[in-house]
Amino acid sequence: MIRTLPLPLPGSLVDAHRIDLSALYSTGWGVDAFDVTAAPSGEIYALYGVHRYTWNVGDDERDPAVANFGYRLLTRYSPDGVPLATALCCPAYRNGLGEAESAVANGDRMTLAVLPDGALAVSAHPDRTTLIAPDLSSVLRAYDAPGRQAFEEFVPGDPFAGSLTVTPSGRLLCVTSEYGVHRYGSCIANIVGVADDPLTADAKPTVRAVASLDPAPAHQTEDDLRPHVRHRGEPVGLDNRPRPSLTELLTPDTDRWRWDQSKLGRPAALSDETFVVPVFARTFRGGSRGQPFVFALVDDQGEMTGRLHGLHEYRDSPFTGFCFNVVADPHRHRAFHLNRYGLYAWNADGRLRARLDTTTKAFKPLTRFTLTACTPAGELLLVHGKQHLVLSVPVPDELGDLPAAVEDALRAYARQRTALKRQWAPTDWHWVASDLPVHRL
Repeated sequence: MIRTLPLPLPGSLVDAHRIDLSALYSTGWGVDAFDVTAAPSGEIYALYGVHRYTWNVGDDERDPAVANFGYRLLTRYSPDGVPLATALCCPAYRNGLGEAESAVANGDRMTLAVLPDGALAVSAHPDRTTLIAPDLSSVLRAYDAPGRQAFEEFVPGDPFAGSLTVTPSGRLLCVTSEYGVHRYGSCIANIVGVADDPLTADAKPTVRAVASLDPAPAHQTEDDLRPHVRHRGEPVGLDNRPRPSLTELLTPDTDRWRWDQSKLGRPAALSDETFVVPVFARTFRGGSRGQPFVFALVDDQGEMTGRLHGLHEYRDSPFTGFCFNVVADPHRHRAFHLNRYGLYAWNADGRLRARLDTTTKAFKPLTRFTLTACTPAGELLLVHGKQHLVLSVPVPDELGDLPAAVEDALRAYARQRTALKRQWAPTDWHWVASDLPVHRL
């Protein structure tokens, strides 16, 4: 079913901070989407943020109408796309509203996953995972650790993973961090692993490492061992991690220096046993189009069995606009990627089965969207970065029919967007909900 969902701002928040919804983002405020996912029941969850920061306002300002502020917002939708509730978490500044510290572990690159028991997992780097009740009313447990920094005293914590993806059988495909990756004095995503036991508020499972990015992170000590992430029965760290690493496996194809300071993308589950692991070369300030990237196929025993084929390093570069998301439909064994140049679809063998060229009139609107997930029902979830709307696109059984299905979805999006504008009366594509229940986590 084609649906268009708004990313709402609570009316109470807009009123308290007197947000000028018509103001340009260059004035210091903005709304940003981070992730959208769906539960097997059909309910959808969206994670996005709203902030305001201006240099002429001091940190001691207590009037919420002028104070700097920042929040992460979680919104839950019914299967037919009706917003049911919103939760505020992770306040970024002292904002004059008497906010308590959030129970949600804050961090970079926040992502969502719906666990088999229905709980919502919010993960962030480095290795911070928070479990939230399905109705967003409460935090069930936060697995949190600050991550080690160079020249700072080590502070132990209780980390889990920087991102999670759930396979059809309930396995957890995880990314965890290590200190000293590429010789940096911080924790960077380096390990892809699988957890077979459930993650709950009472216990976290052991993550079995199956792949690494950097084979030899620098300057590690015994403090850097993570007991819940294991390789060959021992904690990952020091000299113990899967080898050969992904960068070593890719070396025969390109010069080794091209993968220096490379990074892991969020893996996608193509099945219970096969995963798409994106690897991207370093980015440069002056532009990175043409830098190498690989969407590697890795099985649950750590063997690189292939890759997603058919993309050109320059003509199909995900570095333009930093479009690094790869999603998969593990129930139908298909993978998808959207960047500024096209929407791509692969089968289980990694063969490119569809390419929708965004230079054509029909698919040019896709350049405004970010692909975030494929639902258990086989729908792609795309977020419009300017209009703050989520579009669900049903994927046909035959990937050769994908162009027609996307054209239908884009036409429906235009109609449904017009209907939402009449219903919500947004200001410059900012959707305000005054009657939506708001939880503070």
